[in-house]
Amino acid sequence: MTVPETPAVPAHFTMSEDEIIAKFPNRLRGYDLFRKMGSPKHVVAPMVDQSELAWRILSRRYDADLCYTPMFHARLFHQDKKYRDEQWQTNEDERPVIVQFCANDPDVLLKAASFVVGQADAVDLNLGCPQHIARRGHYGSYLMEDWNLVSQLIRKLHENLDIPVTAKIRVYPDVEKTVEYAKMVEAAGAQIITVHGRLREQKGHKTGLADWAKIKAVKDAVKVPVFANGNILYYEDIQRCIDATGVEGVMSAETNLYNPALFSGKILPSWQLAEEYLEICGKVSTKSSYIRAHLFKLFRYTLPIHTDLRQQLVVAHSVEEFSVVVAELKTRLVEEATKATPPFDADNVETDEFGYRKYPHWICQPALRFEHDKQHSKSKRLLNECQTSEQTEQTSEQTEQTSEQVEQTSKVVTSSNETTEDCDTKRQKVATA
Repeated sequence: MTVPETPAVPAHFTMSEDEIIAKFPNRLRGYDLFRKMGSPKHVVAPMVDQSELAWRILSRRYDADLCYTPMFHARLFHQDKKYRDEQWQTNEDERPVIVQFCANDPDVLLKAASFVVGQADAVDLNLGCPQHIARRGHYGSYLMEDWNLVSQLIRKLHENLDIPVTAKIRVYPDVEKTVEYAKMVEAAGAQIITVHGRLREQKGHKTGLADWAKIKAVKDAVKVPVFANGNILYYEDIQRCIDATGVEGVMSAETNLYNPALFSGKILPSWQLAEEYLEICGKVSTKSSYIRAHLFKLFRYTLPIHTDLRQQLVVAHSVEEFSVVVAELKTRLVEEATKATPPFDADNVETDEFGYRKYPHWICQPALRFEHDKQHSKSKRLLNECQTSEQTEQTSEQTEQTSEQVEQTSKVVTSSNETTEDCDTKRQKVATA
């Protein structure tokens, strides 16, 4: 394990904690901040172009206690009024809310954060974004090698901003390094730490499982409240995570997008959430691209069946146009639900061989990723079967095979019960899960 060396008191610590408290006597710290926000247990994650005001309002209707804004680019937020006005929306009923920024310049971060003072409960520093754009821009999880800069960013806000600073981090392969990183973030001034229990490399089809043990190790090591992020598929997972890690709250990102009623424990039809969301969008200005993305997620398991309406969603650009599509989907889905045999019973939901719940496609449900499970996981078998069939087809085209080989190949293809089209469909299912 290699932990970057930092001096006992870094040079960018220009004030002591006593001096900071004297400068901001009314600014809340740690658990005081946590309690002032209502001791939030259910937290909606910062999601680029997805945790906008309308979605935050919908999530709060279903027991979200605290919401983060999408990640804002500090430099653009500071320099570009149009960007700032388009991205940052709030209202008098929004609290508590935390505004998240990505940044790599402490002074620019402070200038950007100053715009939301008085409208937000805290400012969060994104230290977890794993996307390639973050690598190019040198922010998010790509600051994990530059502990000094991370400390400078947090300290600049801690010593100069009227509202608290928090941080969202990812973990390292090494638990000890993860703990030291979190303690450095805390020492710099972060008043709440959210730990996404995945490595930077765990993204897209390599997302995999979050490591709750590392989250627990951080929780045991720091003195500020900790939120856990990762592995929340169902309502019951929330308490499981709290019991396993000891954290104060649980943050949901992807599952919230597919089921905004997650925190309520309610099992609801997709059209109901879609109608409520559009009703909010009718009152709160929301980009059509945001609306479209949300509807595609809410109807994720339905649109592959009702493919004609998929294209209508693609070309819709107003709340009214989106509402027409949702109304037609509702009509079809209500009919399907009415004719279902046996009828869906939310109190008696079957599970598959891996413990995933078997909901009908019209019910809001998480987007499942199987590729990180055991070697015999469903998606791994699907991919292996596709590869087997594809290899067989290529061999058949390139070489002459004996009748025995042809017969064996036929048995493989028959037993897998797949055509080339089935392979493509299943590969797409895994890729988009």
